[in-house]
Amino acid sequence: MASGSGMAGTGAAQGVVTRFAPSPTGFLHIGGARTALFNWLYARHTGGKYLLRIEDTDRARSTEPAIAAIFDGLDWLGLMGDEPATFQFARSDRHAEVAHALLGAGHAYRCYLTQEELAARREQAQAERRPFRIESEWRDAAPNSWPADQPYVVRIKAPREGETTIDDLVQGSITVANVELDDFILLRSDGTPTYMLAVVVDDHDMGVTHVIRGDDHINNAFRQLLIIRGMHAVEGGWPDPAYGHVPLIHGADGAKLSKRHGALGVDAYRDEMGILPEALFNYLLRLGWGHGDDEIISRDQAVEWFDIGHVGKGAARFDLAKLQSLNGHYLREADDARLADLVAPRITGAVDLELLTRAMPVLKVRAKDLNELAAGAAFLFTTRPLAIEDKAAALLTDDARALLGAIAERITGLRDWTLDVLEAALKAMAEERGLGLGKLAQPLRAALTGQTTSPGIFDVLVLLGRDESLARIGAQVLPAAARQVEE
Repeated sequence: MASGSGMAGTGAAQGVVTRFAPSPTGFLHIGGARTALFNWLYARHTGGKYLLRIEDTDRARSTEPAIAAIFDGLDWLGLMGDEPATFQFARSDRHAEVAHALLGAGHAYRCYLTQEELAARREQAQAERRPFRIESEWRDAAPNSWPADQPYVVRIKAPREGETTIDDLVQGSITVANVELDDFILLRSDGTPTYMLAVVVDDHDMGVTHVIRGDDHINNAFRQLLIIRGMHAVEGGWPDPAYGHVPLIHGADGAKLSKRHGALGVDAYRDEMGILPEALFNYLLRLGWGHGDDEIISRDQAVEWFDIGHVGKGAARFDLAKLQSLNGHYLREADDARLADLVAPRITGAVDLELLTRAMPVLKVRAKDLNELAAGAAFLFTTRPLAIEDKAAALLTDDARALLGAIAERITGLRDWTLDVLEAALKAMAEERGLGLGKLAQPLRAALTGQTTSPGIFDVLVLLGRDESLARIGAQVLPAAARQVEE
């Protein structure tokens, strides 16, 4: 969406318009991703429009890599906007235009109080143990009293009487006495707009009808309404948006989500933890919102069922174990070729993608994330001599190595190297020796994979193939048994 004053506030004509408006100062936060999700879902559910805005007015902290990271995370989750993103900084002239309109109509004023004067008044309020409120003598000053060539800020003229009520879609009815609202700054002394002003102007010009965001913005809503209602009085067509303030996400211990609870950025869940986007989508959806006892909710079902009014008022607790469990479900449901493409870069060395794809049905049944899938598949692509884990090496006793030699002798001459044929041969051998099948499978698994856990042993034999399987077994048998096999 192009910037500038050409955008019209046509939300009412278009139906529901939501927006997600991150500040590009770092990664896409997991809480921001859930806010984006709720906005996307509400727009889809109502047949409306979902927009993106990059709030890049903090030039010192806003970076191109951060913008790219936010877009990358949103794209991965399928939450990109319905139109090109708006960049807030590019609209600074429009923001200033609105501030001057409020100033000209008497809804704002020039304030010439210096930083030193404000600091002294703040210190006096602290000494007298009372809250500090801006009480500017410039609030009602006539224009002819304005000092020439002296810097000033433009402040909103907040009402001093009455109260303001917001019927929040999540929190319910909230009322604040107007005396609690301060004469906050709209334009700084250098003429640049503040965040509070820019947000309101952009929401109006983008036609936003529903502002769905974190409940840490509740106080901002009352202040932003002052601008909206001031402009409605100036030119009309500035309706109040509907607000829905969503509780923040907390850690499992009930404290606000922080780095000590684990990853905060969406990219870390994808890149470091191996989570699928559909799993994170489903999990974030269920953080504070639900549909009966349903845990597994598809994208289409989410669109059909979602209503912002059903978001809980209390903070949701992030549970990594639940996310991993949900991810395991989506791994089992995922296309094998897609999983192979995702897992291959996580395996060291050369990878046969066709083999990895064939292995997926037996690998994914036990994995919770892509890292576990990669670890489970690594044995397929390990070159000999095979590294044997300590626990697996403990299984390779002399008796076990002798048994491996007998196994190799039994299966070498099999005409077909298939699951059924291998299983029949080894079960028959176990019965002949009066052993449980596990007594054969344990040392065989250690020899074939170097580990104590793997897919079913017959699956392992089939995936490795006749030559590689016999070579790995042969490397672990006793010398005498090895000679016997060679003879």
